[in-house]
Amino acid sequence: MGISMDEMTTKLYDVEAIRADFPILSREVHGKPLVYLDSAASAQKPRQVMDALMLAYTDTYSNVHRGLHFLSEASTDAYEAVRGSVASLIGAASGDEIVFTSGATMALNLISRCWAEPLLQPNDEILISIAEHHANIVPWQMVAEKTGATVRAFDMGPDGAFVMANLTDMITPKTRIIAIPHVSNVLGTVFPVAEISKVAKQAGALMVVDGCQGVVHMPVDVTALGCDFYVFSAHKLYGPNGVGVLWGRADILAEMPPYMGGGDMIDRVTIEHSTYAEPPVRFEAGTPPIAEVIALGAAVDYVTNIGMEAIRAHEQDILSYAHQRLSSVEGLQLIGTAPGKSGVVSFTMDCAHPHDISTIIDNNGVAIRAGHHCAQPLMDRLDLPSTARASVGVYTTRAEFDMLVESLEKVRRIFG
Repeated sequence: MGISMDEMTTKLYDVEAIRADFPILSREVHGKPLVYLDSAASAQKPRQVMDALMLAYTDTYSNVHRGLHFLSEASTDAYEAVRGSVASLIGAASGDEIVFTSGATMALNLISRCWAEPLLQPNDEILISIAEHHANIVPWQMVAEKTGATVRAFDMGPDGAFVMANLTDMITPKTRIIAIPHVSNVLGTVFPVAEISKVAKQAGALMVVDGCQGVVHMPVDVTALGCDFYVFSAHKLYGPNGVGVLWGRADILAEMPPYMGGGDMIDRVTIEHSTYAEPPVRFEAGTPPIAEVIALGAAVDYVTNIGMEAIRAHEQDILSYAHQRLSSVEGLQLIGTAPGKSGVVSFTMDCAHPHDISTIIDNNGVAIRAGHHCAQPLMDRLDLPSTARASVGVYTTRAEFDMLVESLEKVRRIFG
């Protein structure tokens, strides 16, 4: 009997070679080997990314765009090349559609301020899911307060799955924006973005996707997805902090006013009036995080060299194993069991609060997240104060979930 392509990919995936690229994974915590299961909050960085960051500071550092000397031109070339790398990663038509921001949160605020605020009218509706991260809720609430629009949320299925009818039943002639995550950071649910995009277009609504938990776990093609905006943060993609990406359709970006005023985003400035540069520079006022953007390029190269299909196959194998092992723990309830889920495993235990769980297993060197995960409306819907959450990355192994389960048995012995 033959083996599937996913099985073949998993067999060829050299997780130990990948782990060797991440220096922090070799350290100990409380005298125990580090088991890092918190990549959804922020992923660890491979040596290639850290080397690129250091090289940008030690070899070519200078301000970009305006200098005519060697270092400025070298920095500019390296900085601008990353737009092309990111565009290739996510299937964008051009690097001119890639805006560098401080993170996904800034990107979502930029969209709400520069696109939504000028266009929304009283009683217009912004439709989101109950499973949104706060970064895809609060900016819409802020713009709704200014414009008189309304934010409405559709529910998920009992197992945390996306249910199309829950969305379509809430669409009205006043729906102007549909904003969703590609992957829920609590449930792991993968939203069918391409199908939702078709629904949004039929409704005449703009489609915004929070891709923070999507682009790190699976191939992304924004053209095929059919959305209007896709945003993500570098630090979850094994890149540095303080950098994010906003992809927007070129025709929409061209119509949007700038987010901030200052240097680099201008065309011509007089005391009486200013004109603005074309996108994407129009949205990048001031000196950018030059070295960090260059390091983002190294992170994109890193995952591209592994292959996003290979990453997804590896992580799906780990998630399947994680669900199997965690289901064996007495009194443990998995939160979010939708088919095809990605990235995270959230759970509760009947004997201990998630904060206590996280604290105790940390003594075994196991790092997980505990809390509301910046998704309080979802927690309210689930009638839970918080959950424990283990998340996977390119470097995660089955043995790490064995250690998690062993540590959770210790929690039960203490509290059970």
